[in-house]
Amino acid sequence: MIVTRFAPSPNGMLHLGHAYSAIIAHDLAKTADGRFLLRIEDIDGARSRPELAEEFRRDLAWLGLECEEVPAQSGRLESYQAAAQRLLDRGLLYRCTCTRQQVAAASLRIGPDGPVYAGTCKRSAPDPSRPAALRLDMDKAIALAGPLEWEDEIAGVIPADPGQFGDVVLVRKDEPASYHLAVTLDDAADGVTLVTRGADLFDATHIHRLLQALLDLPVPRWHHHALLLDESGKKLAKRRGSTSLADRRKAGEDGVLLAAQLRLQRFPAGISLSKA
Repeated sequence: MIVTRFAPSPNGMLHLGHAYSAIIAHDLAKTADGRFLLRIEDIDGARSRPELAEEFRRDLAWLGLECEEVPAQSGRLESYQAAAQRLLDRGLLYRCTCTRQQVAAASLRIGPDGPVYAGTCKRSAPDPSRPAALRLDMDKAIALAGPLEWEDEIAGVIPADPGQFGDVVLVRKDEPASYHLAVTLDDAADGVTLVTRGADLFDATHIHRLLQALLDLPVPRWHHHALLLDESGKKLAKRRGSTSLADRRKAGEDGVLLAAQLRLQRFPAGISLSKA
């Protein structure tokens, strides 16, 4: 059975890009008589606003998308802690007290997520009294996991190359888990067999495939779809004030009709589809 999911973070309202992503996940599951899940990713510290989760549910219903809601991330903290401890016990994580500014200043190259960590705290033990993140020792992890690959429905079979990210953070100083660790564990726990998400997260899959190997998790397939772009050619984003679904819904727009138009890739004026 195909199981897909839509996993928004309640740190801002949903927009057309979210609608497009949710429709793809919904339709891929429903056409195969599968399951479409809603998971609220609400561990983004003070930026998470619990009241937005209800708006998300109303948005999906307005679009005509039937979903099955699974526990939010805030109810899964023990699983993140247990996974991190497993990696710690195997010597695959180390403490890091570096700030973003320090990481950028010491970095020798740029990776998919920005400046690649130079391993400062791996070479010298940080002050144990300071708040610390936990980073994955990428060289050790890759050596332990061996060669890996993953399959995308659009791009085909991809050799995993997590080393391009360097020693990524898996447990942040101010949050119980990074996106990489939490989403990998959640998808396994929810039985997701097809991970659908935007092409901007394509590279992140290299890390997720490695974590699946290290934590003995099932390996799904992926479907990285094209992104909706605004008139300036940038992807729609909450931080740039892209028109929200809630505003459209409250203005009386027909959500089911909007969803039908998005399926046909007929977008409102000023919106286009990326080539990725």
